[in-house]
Amino acid sequence: IGTGSGYQAAILGEIVREVFTIEIKQGLYEKARERLQRLGYNNIHLKSGDGYFGWEEHAPFDVIMVTASANHIPPPLLAQLKEGGRLIIPLGSTVFYQNLTLVRKAKGKRTVKELGGVAFVPMTGQAQRK
Repeated sequence: IGTGSGYQAAILGEIVREVFTIEIKQGLYEKARERLQRLGYNNIHLKSGDGYFGWEEHAPFDVIMVTASANHIPPPLLAQLKEGGRLIIPLGSTVFYQNLTLVRKAKGKRTVKELGGVAFVPMTGQAQRK
């Protein structure tokens, strides 16, 4: 969630079979799409939209990586996580400090582990309305 320039998607595209990435800012989406196509990344699928809602048509996901901070875990992302899956997200209410948080979904339950302090840009869209 949060394609940005497409750099992280390209790295992931080298090590996993398929990458699904969502960018809310139309200009960033278009540039990343063009760049990744030009570089031949046919295994990276891009969507322009609000990452808060995930990409239900392609769920469930083994891993969901969020590269923008939120003050809570978006329920749609948890719902789209595969059994045994992991969600990593920077959680916090300030721009200057959040906790990188790992959520694991197993046996109908979730476990949450804080991994340490980070600083990410905030999620926009629905995340700011909650």
